[in-house]
Amino acid sequence: MKLHDVRTYKSAEPLAREDQLAWKLAAVATDPVAVDADVVEMIGNRIIDNAAVAVASLARGPIRSARAQALGHPVAAGGNNRGASLFGLDAGRRVSPEWAAWANGVAVRELDYHDTFLAAEYSHPGDNIPPILAVAQAMGRDGAALVRGIATGYEIQVDLVKGICLHEHKIDHIAHLGPSAAGGIGTLLGLSTEITCQAIQQALHTTTTTRQSRKGEISTWKAYAPAFAGKMAVEAVDRAMRGEGAPSPAYEGEDGFIAWLLSGPGHVYQLPLPGPGEAKRAILDTYTKEYSAEYQSQALIDLARRMGPKIGDFEQVESILIKTSHHTHYVIGTGAGDPQKMDPNASRETLDHSIMYIFAVALQDGGWHHVDSYAPERARRPDTVALWHKITTEEDPAWTARYHAKGADKAFGGKVVVTMKDGRSIVDELGVADAHPAGARPFGRPDYVGKFRTLADGIVAPAEQERFLALVDRLPVLSAGEVAQLNVVAPADRLGPAAPAGIF
Repeated sequence: MKLHDVRTYKSAEPLAREDQLAWKLAAVATDPVAVDADVVEMIGNRIIDNAAVAVASLARGPIRSARAQALGHPVAAGGNNRGASLFGLDAGRRVSPEWAAWANGVAVRELDYHDTFLAAEYSHPGDNIPPILAVAQAMGRDGAALVRGIATGYEIQVDLVKGICLHEHKIDHIAHLGPSAAGGIGTLLGLSTEITCQAIQQALHTTTTTRQSRKGEISTWKAYAPAFAGKMAVEAVDRAMRGEGAPSPAYEGEDGFIAWLLSGPGHVYQLPLPGPGEAKRAILDTYTKEYSAEYQSQALIDLARRMGPKIGDFEQVESILIKTSHHTHYVIGTGAGDPQKMDPNASRETLDHSIMYIFAVALQDGGWHHVDSYAPERARRPDTVALWHKITTEEDPAWTARYHAKGADKAFGGKVVVTMKDGRSIVDELGVADAHPAGARPFGRPDYVGKFRTLADGIVAPAEQERFLALVDRLPVLSAGEVAQLNVVAPADRLGPAAPAGIF
């Protein structure tokens, strides 16, 4: 990996095309390096992971609405664009790929239950898979091309997340997803560096939005936001393939992304990127979730499971303090200053971003469930509300340093101090979730398959589960026809009622 300096340039200041970040990202995308075997294995894991969380949400309102919108854009057989399939529906029902990216992206993100990467910024890199897979199906690409495309999507997003912080400027993290998905599609389709560069810049320009998506009263748009980025990436690539250009240089321009939306003309960002001929291995730096909750809560849920029996009678708790990183304190802790995070009538999306609520429920229940733990009756239980409102968070510089550390020191957990009414203190800490690669029981292929089977149970027939898993096992050698079948079909009665009527 090589570090690249990225800063603002005045319009009159020379900046060669090959020195622009978008071009460098496109050069990574178009470098025809082989995909390592362990990366291929992990890509298969994440395809399974995405499918697992998507099928578990098929009947939920946001997915039904997005699916109905996508079905309003069918693709007729016989054209260059063969269309793409939608989670839950038979592969014969094809829609335009940008709309498949939209609907499938919402399904993947709805439960906030798939993979994550945290560094200078945070991300869910699995959001790259729906748009890249949709274009692969629509354009008749095989499994080998799909693998290369997904490897690029992960590489670009992880590298951007390592180098450029968005949330300190209240920019939503999908601003890194649009460019990474566009780059992945460029790799998938074998596009030139020029076309891929223009697509990356267009995708950046059209997917820069504010962090209000994840602040205050969090709505269902939280699931739609990354799907929107994927949809915009598909459209950006389509325009670039037709010869249309982009605002350039999108990152370094005098009136561009860094100058006005990030740290400004005086700041220099440093981005790590693989050099020519260097394998794209960034997916191996990422990690999935065992629990359907914000990633920073994963280790704390495991810690709650461990601490609950030590506490015993929760009515005897005087207070609970969670000492954790800056990010956890200010995004999902009391540092956010969001009263909604303490509201028993808050939305699922808001509760998912309240470590106070999550820790209270995990303490009482000894675990976490993707549906039951968010049920309105669960959130309003008086003993839960009482315990929940005794929990506060504070930033601990040591945990902030571990959040930003590299290698084995990197951690996303915290230290919990439970003060009992009799004056006793119960103290414990945990750095990484049990399922993390450095955790007590790291997720491997059997765990991903187990998660898929658990979430698909009662929704997807066992034979259909086996068909899908068998395709993933052969991922790099799948034919284009088999890639078109890389989807999970559910009976119509498992898809929920029809969505409310709209325009499409």
